Amino acid sequence: MDRAALDALLADVAAGRVEPTDAAVRLARLPYADLGVARVDHHRALRQGMPEAVYGPGKSPAACAAVVAELLDHGAGPVVLTRTDDAQRAAVLDLHPGALVTGRTLVWRPAAPRGDVVVVITAGTADLPVAEEAVAVLSAYGVGAKLLADCGVAGVHRLLDHLDDLTGADALVVVAGMEGALPSVVAGLVAAPVVAVPTSVGYGSALEGVTALLAMTSSCAPGVTVVGIDNGYGAACAVARALRPR
Repeated sequence: MDRAALDALLADVAAGRVEPTDAAVRLARLPYADLGVARVDHHRALRQGMPEAVYGPGKSPAACAAVVAELLDHGAGPVVLTRTDDAQRAAVLDLHPGALVTGRTLVWRPAAPRGDVVVVITAGTADLPVAEEAVAVLSAYGVGAKLLADCGVAGVHRLLDHLDDLTGADALVVVAGMEGALPSVVAGLVAAPVVAVPTSVGYGSALEGVTALLAMTSSCAPGVTVVGIDNGYGAACAVARALRPR
């Protein structure tokens, strides 16, 4: 339940369209619902403005389906399921069809477009799974996302060919592994907020994303925001919060 849904419920009670006892039943479920396999936080949208998302790893296909059902039946706003495997997607889509599927991320009931434009850039094609997660989550919250893939510093002219897209964006998400240099380049070209996502892509001393993470947190371009390794979801949420209308 988000603020708009709560206001609507209270208005219905005041107007006599909903009985107080029925409203009490609905509000009793508001803090969270204990499903056994998970405690679904229905209050999060009211506190944070963004409902709880479902993280696929570690959950059985049946558990994923149960949590998604709870959010669809009793929640408000978009329902997001991330990092799914084939079995989880099959089980959830069989019971809850109609999701928008982007890579391993599923979205039901996406928010209406808000008018923001965010450019999501990858250094290489190996970074695409993380970038696709960011694109899917941005779209779930009504934020328009344009994906520019394979624009790393080894061929920086590929990035510069899209300079108009970069400078016209309301925010940018830059996804890179290896030495993690691309966010510094992008942040040196634009005034909009830049969120950097290190990925676990790279050889030897890339250290499964640690090198990119340290490079991004040491960027000489001021104001770059850095999320955890492979965290496309977190990057999208950071942008959605930053661009939220006041």
